[in-house]
Amino acid sequence: MDIAEQVNLLKRGTVEVYSEDELTQRLMETAANGTLLRVKLGMDPTAPDIHLGHTVVLRKLRQFQDLGHKAILIIGDYTARIGDPTGQNTTRPMLTPEDIKQNAQTYFDQAGKILDMSPEKVEVRYNSEWLADMKLADVIKLTASITVARMLERDTFDIRYKNGDPIGVHEFLYPLMQGHDSVAIKSDVELGGTDQTYNNLVGRDLQRLDGQKPQIVITMPILVGLDGVQKMSKSKGNYIGVTDAPSDMFGKTMSIPDELMENYFTLLTDIPAEEIAVLCDGSKTHPKEAKVKLGKIIVEQFYDADAAEAAASEFEKVFAQNQLPDDMPEVEIAAEPIMASKLLTHCNLVASGGEAKRMCKQGGVKINDEKIANPSQEITPADGMVVQVGKRKFAKLIVK
Repeated sequence: MDIAEQVNLLKRGTVEVYSEDELTQRLMETAANGTLLRVKLGMDPTAPDIHLGHTVVLRKLRQFQDLGHKAILIIGDYTARIGDPTGQNTTRPMLTPEDIKQNAQTYFDQAGKILDMSPEKVEVRYNSEWLADMKLADVIKLTASITVARMLERDTFDIRYKNGDPIGVHEFLYPLMQGHDSVAIKSDVELGGTDQTYNNLVGRDLQRLDGQKPQIVITMPILVGLDGVQKMSKSKGNYIGVTDAPSDMFGKTMSIPDELMENYFTLLTDIPAEEIAVLCDGSKTHPKEAKVKLGKIIVEQFYDADAAEAAASEFEKVFAQNQLPDDMPEVEIAAEPIMASKLLTHCNLVASGGEAKRMCKQGGVKINDEKIANPSQEITPADGMVVQVGKRKFAKLIVK
């Protein structure tokens, strides 16, 4: 690719590039000098699992890798002791070193499904390397680089301040520490969601004060979840996890609202914009056909083409033809009467007894294709009995 083509590729799906001219210039310099860009992505290991929302920025980082540049993954083991206040109405609890280590390892394992994790393509750093040794004088010098008024420009702090909600002084240190990470590793580019714009721009300011070239900041949109309203989140249950089974990945993709299709194709696939326009035009492509294509692409990214085809076939069989799936987990159980709600938890089809009761009352539970509305109804297990919750969860009973 020439430089203009590279810039167009890297701009795809972004919200802002600070600035495009700087990005073009930096790419031209690296091409002329035979050097590479150091592209930073910070990760605070507050949660271990990755969903498709996280992959939006990881895919952008992979594009830089494919163009020959180096990904610098910053594991915020030190900043995690503060907790990123971004989007939070309350102070986050601090993590233990054990939690941080475990979450970081899970992140590596899952991010490796998207990134090239070979040593020449990625550099992993923990920000405790430089932050843990800072003396009080160093911290005071760092805080002198920004005013309280500038800090209160950040929406999170401004809202909490106006509402009279508490803000810990240590929370003001977070964007400064994240910005100092950019100084420490001499990043050329920093990636992040739009919720990280403030932190990343602070990094530019600190680099400039340190005499470095300020990093280019590229922000990516927050992926809307399956409900079509809120951002994708495990806590909201509107997510597709990168470790979900192929059938679950495909089934969840088929459930997304039609109006999200263009967004998902743009942020989660490499399909050209012209083709996306055709796929998302109901007069040219049926929405179901477009979703099938999207579902197959997503499954293939994390598994393979055979798994994608199998997931699509299974979906068609179960949902379009109302047949039972070929591959159901078998659950051993005693041949003694058991309440329907307890049967669901025994089969691991629900996370709790409360969810079991709610699913029954909402009409989402079937046993041998018969709806069970009363969670207290007694069921006598039999060999081969099929228990179903919702549209995608099944179990076959084996009486011992």
